Amino acid sequence: MMNLESCVAIEKKPLLSVEDAQQRIHAAIVPLIESEIVPLKQAFGRVLSQPIFAPMDLPTARNSAMDGYAFASENFSATLTNVGTSWAGKPFDGVLNSSECVRIFTGAVLPDNADSVVMQELVTVNGTQIEFLADVKLQKNVREIGEDVRVGDELCSANKTVTAVDLGLLASAGVKNVSVIRRLKIGYFSTGDELVSLGTRLTHGKIYDSNRYSLYGLLQNPCYQVIDGGVIADNKAELRRVLSHAATEFDVIITTGGASVGEADFIKEILDECGEVNFWKIAIKPGKPLAFGKMGVCYFFGLPGNPVAVTTTFDIIVKPALARLTGAIVNKPWQLTAVCTTPLKKSRGRQEYQRGFLQQIDSGEFQVASTGLQGSHILSTVNIANCYIVLPLECSGVKIGESVIVVLI
Repeated sequence: MMNLESCVAIEKKPLLSVEDAQQRIHAAIVPLIESEIVPLKQAFGRVLSQPIFAPMDLPTARNSAMDGYAFASENFSATLTNVGTSWAGKPFDGVLNSSECVRIFTGAVLPDNADSVVMQELVTVNGTQIEFLADVKLQKNVREIGEDVRVGDELCSANKTVTAVDLGLLASAGVKNVSVIRRLKIGYFSTGDELVSLGTRLTHGKIYDSNRYSLYGLLQNPCYQVIDGGVIADNKAELRRVLSHAATEFDVIITTGGASVGEADFIKEILDECGEVNFWKIAIKPGKPLAFGKMGVCYFFGLPGNPVAVTTTFDIIVKPALARLTGAIVNKPWQLTAVCTTPLKKSRGRQEYQRGFLQQIDSGEFQVASTGLQGSHILSTVNIANCYIVLPLECSGVKIGESVIVVLI
């Protein structure tokens, strides 16, 4: 049996590195620009098509930062007369004299000439007479107009993915509707005669189609409009018919299986005949047989058939590509350095993404351990993993105690 290094040696040309594949995709993809107006709540997780500017100051009025008593600091005396109350939403509408104060609650508007609030725990109440501690601090606990946001300030930039905090900020400024990039239309398919649906009795040589379930979960995103295209048999004419039609319906097609070099693997041939192949096969493990190209104006990702290769190549290759298509600001994933507590086997020639479990010990040091067998068919070691241990092309293994790079899943 050939080892990995022998297989790499017989490639007609060097395999494309993961970084080069990512750069090619980045260069090939043109982000969506079409937009739609949606109510603010429906904008969560969507990508803004234009910046949003504050239509008002925040706060809109001077208000109290706490429950207490408000007064004017000029000519302040240690005992003041309480002449009323300012509630949140129901301000005190009188005028304060220098010897007076008002009871005030958090968020309530201050009387025009008040500039100080003292918390209720620092006073003594004797009827309407309010006695303040000798060391009371003046001109404190007041939220000024525009302290948070000034009218005209940029609240959210274009291409920002709307977060829960953004929803709160925009709502506080009275923004009811926002313009977002339209949803990305994605169709995904499994290929293979061996695949059967859940609920069907397995016969010899058949397996349940797990890849579409993994992709279903991986594609749950407010920016996507996703259709499960089902299973396509290993028939070139049928594959061509289904995928050619799908290319007219979707912005992106994702398939699993059929991208290798077997006699029943037709994805690359069809992409060659009906579209264009940007690349096919990259120096990654798991997931070497990965095709990227276009069919008409539809982008195409042909992922391997092994289930772990599907989830890994989606995370590393497809996910950032889809994010770029939606117009989102795409940042590189966080990388951490951790001490490996288990030995790792690896042959040179491909960049490996081994499943690991990362934890931070009491000293603050990060430690990572392999979750077990790393075969591309073994989903159980992905199930308990929380990171990928990234092993470069030239790495030939890791010993206990050596440092490695990890990327969180």
